[in-house]
Amino acid sequence: MEDQAEKLREIMKRKKEGTVPAKSASAAKTTVKSADKPRIITVTSGKGGVGKTNLSVNMALAFARIGKKVIVMDADLGLANVNVMLNMIPKYNLYHVIKKQKTIREILVETEYGISIVAGASGFSQIANLGEEDRRDFIKELDSLSNADIIIIDTSAGVSSNVLDFIAAADDAVIITTPEPTAITDAYGIIKIIATEYDSLNMGLKLVVNRARGAAEAKSVADRMINISGQFLNLKVDYLGFIYDDSSVPHAVIRQKPFMVVDPKCKASICVQHIVERMDRNKHGESHGFGAMLRRFFGGSPDTI
Repeated sequence: MEDQAEKLREIMKRKKEGTVPAKSASAAKTTVKSADKPRIITVTSGKGGVGKTNLSVNMALAFARIGKKVIVMDADLGLANVNVMLNMIPKYNLYHVIKKQKTIREILVETEYGISIVAGASGFSQIANLGEEDRRDFIKELDSLSNADIIIIDTSAGVSSNVLDFIAAADDAVIITTPEPTAITDAYGIIKIIATEYDSLNMGLKLVVNRARGAAEAKSVADRMINISGQFLNLKVDYLGFIYDDSSVPHAVIRQKPFMVVDPKCKASICVQHIVERMDRNKHGESHGFGAMLRRFFGGSPDTI
C-alpha cells in the first residue's frame, strides 16, 4: 500500500498548484450542511501510560454534559482500553463492519453515561487490505456516524503510521503528556515526526499536561514544548490545559468507571470540564464529517469517495 504521508503531501501540493479537481455538483450537495458535521478529535500520546484513554473517555462525558452527542472510537489496535475503562465487552467491532457482517449502527454501543462507543479491535488493521470498492463501502458506512456532534478517536500510543494518519486527518489532534522527562521526550518525538511528515498541513495540534501538581508546573512543561516546536519545527502547538495529579483517577480506574462519574467534583474532573469548555468555545473550522476524515486518512480528497 502506498505510503499515507506521501499521499497527503501530494494532495496538498496539488491544491497549492490548483490541480485538484473542482467539486462536482453531487459533492457540493453533500457538503452544503458541512457545518453540522461532527467535530473529529484525535487523542494520542508519545508513550503509553500517560492517561490517553482516560482523557478520551472523560472528555466524551464532559462534552455530553454540555448537550453534545458523542461517540468514542477505540482505534488502539493492541489494547481495548476504552472497553476496560467502561467495564464493557462489545460483542462486535469494526472488523465485522469491514466483513459486511454488521452495519456500523449494529456495532455502536450505547453506554449508561450518555455516550456511545465503537470498538476498533482488529478492524483498523484490516483497513489497509481492502480493495477500492470495499473501501468506498466501508467509508460510506462509517459516514453514517455523522449525526454525532463529536467523535473522539482514542489512538494507539506512539508513532505508528495509523496514529500519524489519524492525527493528520482529524479536525483537532490532542497530544497528552505528563511532567515526567520520558513522557515529555516522547511527546516531543511525536510532534517532531508530525512536523517532518506533514509539514504542509495545518494540524491543529493541542497539548494537555496530565498528572500535574499544579497550574505552574503544567504551564512550564507546555511552554517548553510549544517554544521548542515553534522554534525548531516551525509547528504551532496550542496549550489546551492540564489535569491535576488526583487520587480519584486511579480509584475510578480500579472501579472501571470514568472519574467524572465517580467524583464529578474532584480536581481532575473540573480540569477536564474546563478543557472541554475551552474547546467548545474555540469552534473548529468547516468539517466534512467522519467519512471525509477517512478519505483523507486513505489519501484522497475529502470531497470524493
